Amino acid sequence: MAKTSANYELMYIIDVDLGEEQIAAMVEKFKALIEANGTLNELEEMGKRKLAYLINDKPEGYYVLVKFTSGPEFPAELDRVLKITDGMMRSLITVVGE
Repeated sequence: MAKTSANYELMYIIDVDLGEEQIAAMVEKFKALIEANGTLNELEEMGKRKLAYLINDKPEGYYVLVKFTSGPEFPAELDRVLKITDGMMRSLITVVGE
């Protein structure tokens, strides 16, 4: 029997050069997208941090950690949207507690 939903963790890094308003708008955009397709369990804005290595020649990024529950088809779509979003430096979705 197929599982109907699973717990996921999404970590993404936004380009700090976008500025506070655009960063806030992007966090809100992905929060709304997750809420529309699943259940948002936790959203932690970790803020501006030094990157472990340069990404696009930039030393810092704005880190956001999101924990959510959704059906198995949503994370692929979320990943697609993250990849085509301007200002998104990196993102990673992982399944929690299999």
